[in-house]
Amino acid sequence: MPLINFDYNDLCSLLGEEVPKEVLVERIPMIGADMHGTEGSSDEMSVEFFPNRPDMYCVEGIARSMRAFLGIEPGLKEYEVEDTDILVRVDPSVKEVRPIILCAAVFDVEIDDLFIKSLMELQEKLHMTIGRKRSKLAIGVHDLDKVIPPFDYRAVSPGDIRFVPLASDEEMDLEEVLTKHEKGKAYAHLLEGKTRYPIITDANGDVLSFPPVINGTLTTVTTETKNLFIDVTGIDGKAVKTALDIVVTAMAERGGSIGAVTMAGESEYQSPDLSPASWSISASECAGFIGKDISPEEMAESLRRMGMDAMAEGDTVYAEVPSTRPDIMHKVDLYEDVAIGYGFERFGGSHSMTQTTGSLMPETAVSESMRDIMTGLGFTEAVTLTLSSERDEFGISGIKEEELVMIMNPITEDHTCLRASLFPSLMRILRRNKRRDLPQRIFEVGDVISGCRKRRHLCGVVMDSRSSFTESKSYMEAVLREMGAEYELEHCTDRTFIPGRGAAVTVEGRRIGSFGEVSPEVIEGFEITHPVMMMELDLQWFIDARRGGVV
Repeated sequence: MPLINFDYNDLCSLLGEEVPKEVLVERIPMIGADMHGTEGSSDEMSVEFFPNRPDMYCVEGIARSMRAFLGIEPGLKEYEVEDTDILVRVDPSVKEVRPIILCAAVFDVEIDDLFIKSLMELQEKLHMTIGRKRSKLAIGVHDLDKVIPPFDYRAVSPGDIRFVPLASDEEMDLEEVLTKHEKGKAYAHLLEGKTRYPIITDANGDVLSFPPVINGTLTTVTTETKNLFIDVTGIDGKAVKTALDIVVTAMAERGGSIGAVTMAGESEYQSPDLSPASWSISASECAGFIGKDISPEEMAESLRRMGMDAMAEGDTVYAEVPSTRPDIMHKVDLYEDVAIGYGFERFGGSHSMTQTTGSLMPETAVSESMRDIMTGLGFTEAVTLTLSSERDEFGISGIKEEELVMIMNPITEDHTCLRASLFPSLMRILRRNKRRDLPQRIFEVGDVISGCRKRRHLCGVVMDSRSSFTESKSYMEAVLREMGAEYELEHCTDRTFIPGRGAAVTVEGRRIGSFGEVSPEVIEGFEITHPVMMMELDLQWFIDARRGGVV
């Protein structure tokens, strides 16, 4: 989860009043966070926020949310967006490279070292989270007074443009940036296979940004900067808009004025658009979902404490959700915000005085018993994938064919179905370890899908130069004896075993397992070079017996 570092006094300045640190340490976690590094006399604070709240990846976002949550300024924070004559022309050439761009301007920002530090951390955290390491979006922040609109966003050949990138004093073309510059080498893979690269230039042809890699040094933001230009480029329109809205509203929290930029491409529109989203929920359904009988008016007040505008009419609660909240995707997300805004400390009730005892579920109890028995017999437990293939399940293993659950669009030919037996999975492990010392004894207790029903199985295999039917029989009988099962052994003709060296286990006339020496054809099919014995049990009979039911 993203860790946000900030100064306590800076937070109080943004809150508009001095809130005791003890109150912040107590209340911030209630909105969905974990406090770090708040002990001692230092004013430095660290908060680890849940990934669903990118709007709080900076101290400005924390201040906005806490003003509402603490009741200082509840409700939706509205930001005025003023008109400007700034134009960004989007060329069709970027469609095949990085097709989406949104921009904004922010004027009269008071920039100090704390602001620059907060802005840089916000950019990087948005890049790493909703930006997926800049693959979905990349943010550029520029000193607007050092460039001249209109701006052009287009794709160019690598050698057509030369500029001085950040953290460098050498002019480079785009290909040199990708091969020589530290950031270029880190993000070159995002443009791999492209013959042209995206670039943002001003009216004079000066480079603002080479997204998603690096900005030009010309527009570096300093404490002398007053007016800012922000660009967000990417391949996901929703993520790009969310990132832009979060960045510009964070700057507005510092006293900046947001300016609209005209985006001119296939269509013309203004950016940013901070219009809230309208939602409505049923108060009775919400109360049932969160398990607390809260009135519609209380729900509306709870949502206002979460930074939304809300009102109740009858059983319906209407809410206006800010554009910086991408986590509100379903009415259930609003139910969660109602619970958070109401206060988790107000949930709960009287403690039950009834004494109860817990116990293991029959499936778990039988599985644990099997693990203890197999470990005592000298086996090592393995855990394998439930995915398998028809070839391994039936083609090589010789297991009786079952009704398989097939994967609709398998990625590899090794994972085309759900396994019907544990045996092929363990044989694949032996194949990978065939050059290791012998003997090798491994087992697994896991689920298989038999006839489209999930069942718990036990399987053990031994790879050794002296593996025999007698050995497999002794292991199987040891397991059955320890589990207290009354069983019978019958002749087995499964192709898995050498003829005459395999047996089936029946309980109350029902076959529950088999054991024996694995046939050379199966061993060779798995590319193994040593003899193998196996045993496999369907544990459902034992589970039903533990439950006290009838098979």
